[in-house]
Amino acid sequence: MDATTNNNAKELHNLSLMRAFVESHDSSSKEVDDSELSRFLRARNLDVDKAALLFLKYLKWRKSFVPKGYISKTEVQYDMAQNKTFLGGFDKKGRPIALVYGGKHFQNPKPGGVDDFKRFCVYTLDKIIARMPAGQEKFVAIGDVKGWGYSNSDIKGYLGALSVMQDCYPERLGKLFIVHAPKIFMTVWKMIYPFIDDNTKTKIVFVDKKQLKPTLLEEIEESQLPDIYGGKLPLTPIQEA
Repeated sequence: MDATTNNNAKELHNLSLMRAFVESHDSSSKEVDDSELSRFLRARNLDVDKAALLFLKYLKWRKSFVPKGYISKTEVQYDMAQNKTFLGGFDKKGRPIALVYGGKHFQNPKPGGVDDFKRFCVYTLDKIIARMPAGQEKFVAIGDVKGWGYSNSDIKGYLGALSVMQDCYPERLGKLFIVHAPKIFMTVWKMIYPFIDDNTKTKIVFVDKKQLKPTLLEEIEESQLPDIYGGKLPLTPIQEA
């Protein structure tokens, strides 16, 4: 029996233990399929206790933060008006592609602005997931920070978005390409980086401007590559997807 087979067997065994635990603590988890539980399990390196606690925390968060089961456009008007998030095609593995313009993001100054931004993240992630083909669990993101300056800096917002991604949508990110990063952006990146878990760090790639199109074409066919990077596919604003 090879290592992959052993690991799969361990995951299945631990999945059954995790399901028994979470169902005994929250009956609503009986409605959750194995693939979702498995993502939380893999995010905690198959540690049943850690994965179960993370999942139960997620269920509690989802019920309070997304009580209707979805985020409506009316709840995210501030961030949507910035026109900073788009959906594209699919990469060579069938993963949907999302594009975020960091230079178009501005912190919401109103009380509760961070939570509003987190709702926008949920709105975006749910849109992306809805586009995933059957059997696909991950997506690819392009973070374009061209023109980013300190007026775009939003440490609390970035950390809030990171928390949503890592704690509530684990194992959804397949790869993140960060492109057009100015030197000034790296100052803030160094502040965010320690909060990124090790699994996520391995999925982040900074792309040199001169190698932008060739690098993206390694993962994305030209027919699916956003036209702004030399591909053939126009982008669609997230609210229109």
